[in-house]
Amino acid sequence: MTYAHTSAATQDSPQSRSLFYRKVCGLPTFVDPTTGRIMMSAGSTGAVMMPADLAQRVKVELRRRNVGPCPIIGHPRAGTWSFLVRADMDPIGDPVAVAQLWRAHVAVVRDGEIALPSPGPEHHIARTWVAPATTPFRPSGTTVLACVRELLEAAKPRNRSPY
Repeated sequence: MTYAHTSAATQDSPQSRSLFYRKVCGLPTFVDPTTGRIMMSAGSTGAVMMPADLAQRVKVELRRRNVGPCPIIGHPRAGTWSFLVRADMDPIGDPVAVAQLWRAHVAVVRDGEIALPSPGPEHHIARTWVAPATTPFRPSGTTVLACVRELLEAAKPRNRSPY
């Protein structure tokens, strides 16, 4: 992927990509000196991570609702996607909702570090952009989680027994 801050004369590096993420996308990134990976400290931006099949449905539904642009990181080896969101989710939450999300393998990241796609050899790439961060916009985490729950509810098998 080519970024606006690079040209044919410059090589994309973890440092130049991290600078792009900070300056253009407003993400608090840094390059881990040990691994060379680009990391982001969660705080005002968090993530909602889920299996890719559910995430694809969430992406379509958010687009239908005109929520976006939605930066989404793919984790090809794990088969998951992470939506970068505003960290406005309720930290305690409804126990029924928490259990529903847990059963669906949906995780919420409010603190800690989030790895972002970094340039490197193809065989080392652990994360890719499904929908790249190109602006400071992040959708509401509460909105993304509500969308996930609605899709999970709609997919529940209904008891159609006449008894």
